[in-house]
Amino acid sequence: MRLLFVADGRSPTALSWMQHWIEAGHETHLVSTFPCDRPAGLASFHVQAVAFGSLARRRGASSEALGGPGGAVQRWRSILRRVRYVFGPISLPAYQKRFRQIAAEIRPDLVHALRIPFEGMLAEATPEGIPLVVSTWGNDLTLHARGSILMSRLTRRTLHRANGLITDTARDIRLACEWGSSKGKPTIVVPGGGGIRLEEIEAVSPTTRLPEALADVPIVVNPRGQRPGSLRQDVFFQSIPLVLRRIPQALFVCLQLAGDREAEQWVDTLGIRANTRLWELLSREQVLALFKRARVYVSPSIHDGTPNSLLEAMACGCIPVAGDVESIREWVTSGENGMLVDANSARELADGIVTALEDRTLQEKGKNENARIIAERANHGQCMAMTEAFYTKVIKLNS
Repeated sequence: MRLLFVADGRSPTALSWMQHWIEAGHETHLVSTFPCDRPAGLASFHVQAVAFGSLARRRGASSEALGGPGGAVQRWRSILRRVRYVFGPISLPAYQKRFRQIAAEIRPDLVHALRIPFEGMLAEATPEGIPLVVSTWGNDLTLHARGSILMSRLTRRTLHRANGLITDTARDIRLACEWGSSKGKPTIVVPGGGGIRLEEIEAVSPTTRLPEALADVPIVVNPRGQRPGSLRQDVFFQSIPLVLRRIPQALFVCLQLAGDREAEQWVDTLGIRANTRLWELLSREQVLALFKRARVYVSPSIHDGTPNSLLEAMACGCIPVAGDVESIREWVTSGENGMLVDANSARELADGIVTALEDRTLQEKGKNENARIIAERANHGQCMAMTEAFYTKVIKLNS
């Protein structure tokens, strides 16, 4: 197949998705909505920095990390998000014109936009006769689609134009219909990164070097950085003193927060620096090694899809403690294989973390159940085989 992806070319999740198709020998093209280095193995590479994507750092984890930890853009990320909701859609027509030209030149068998804002909105201009598949990730329909009148309108247009829909939660299949997708349109549900490579996790060495040596104490990992509107990291930090009153030796490791002004202020104000580590974004191997060392994974989400970090942590044996939102309930049953809490309540979050650290029955049962869930529903090979069959189906239906 000749495939044209529209994605944030800096995103590890997008890169993981495209890597499969490159390794499988498909002709793979990318239009990145953020400036980045050209990923290896592509047949062609283009940048269309729609919605102020050019303001982002050239290298970064994703659009959720604009400007990097401690940077000026990071400090104003909430403001920038609101600005993008209003003015990002206005910037689209010029970029869509160039995208239409790129797609016409490549003549792909299929275009796949790896989320709706703003990749799907850009790819909505795919020339007629070329099938378009759109993915929803995380907050596409629960948060971003409601960001402004224009965001709502463009979300509906994108879902109407799409010939197929790939979601990372079953919830989004239902929501997509409410936002304008036809009920008869082909859909599948697979994790955003294509699933978990179990052999990669097994190969991670327990001696993998981390930014600093960690003592043999109960370790809690919060890996997701600052995501205003999606995560209540303020509540997470407020929960730490409550946990330490009951488990004084607990250590909290927070990724993508090194140098972050707000995180530093929370740590100092709450007096928890001795039990808290603020680290930069780690390599994939280091993240997996950290998950293998930790007992608990925390994601204080109020809006979410299926975080790849959640699945990775479950596969590594971490017990998840997460916000009680519909998408996470598709993976975690509170008290059975993790804890779901009100992420707006520091007390509830602390109680959930303490339970996950102290309840031996939950730990053993949860590890076994999570291993089964990942093997059955998030195995990379199975997920990508499903996706290849899905691509083929969409192409045939529109040929």
